Amino acid sequence: MSFMKDTARLYLPQNLAERAEHQLGQDQAHYLRDVMRLKPGDPVRLFNAEDGEFLAYLGTVTRKAVSVVCEKKLAEASPPPDIDFIFAPLKHARLDYLVQKATELGARRLRPVYTARTIVDRVNLDRMKANAVEAAEQCNLVYVPEVSEPEKLDRLIARWPAERALIYCDERSDGADTIALLKGLTLPAALLVGPEGGFTAEEREGLKRLPFVTVISLGPRIMRADTAGTAALAVVQAVLGDWHS
Repeated sequence: MSFMKDTARLYLPQNLAERAEHQLGQDQAHYLRDVMRLKPGDPVRLFNAEDGEFLAYLGTVTRKAVSVVCEKKLAEASPPPDIDFIFAPLKHARLDYLVQKATELGARRLRPVYTARTIVDRVNLDRMKANAVEAAEQCNLVYVPEVSEPEKLDRLIARWPAERALIYCDERSDGADTIALLKGLTLPAALLVGPEGGFTAEEREGLKRLPFVTVISLGPRIMRADTAGTAALAVVQAVLGDWHS
């Protein structure tokens, strides 16, 4: 269907199945009715991480309600490789950017963590989830990453499962071959990126002593935290994830 790539696409957490009908929430109804100017009978693509993606058509379109009716399944749910992205929260727009890019790059879970030098002391999880959903909608993902409650680094490490490799990005690493180090790992894995001010000496030494931690370099240049996170996640995906055959 040639129209498919231009068809509006929405994340809908409700059960998706053939002939299932759903009333849209206020924001999604406004988007289809007032922004996209869609009418009854117009197509829309709906997806979630459990049921996959469906072709649907608009039913009722009024000022008070917009409904959609699923017609047929287009794709199964497609979770990315089992890679967690653990990061110190950033301020506003930079956090929005980081969440969007991590979603696009295929993080399965987004896990904010408080370190000693983390500047942000409160995280808007609803905003994080909205940014992840928007990125998934725009990039044809049939999945949305889980967004975890923030926790302190020491508590995270204290209950870390030994079977999950923890890849720690150290801006002061000695320049060891990052690709070679990653090739020695297997999934499941997690990537840990620090705050703007970096990790403290105590945090760095504590991480390096752990048997499940692999320390990788971020290269010869100093990068902002959001740049470092996206760059490191891209490298991890290229070596351990689904970017290779």
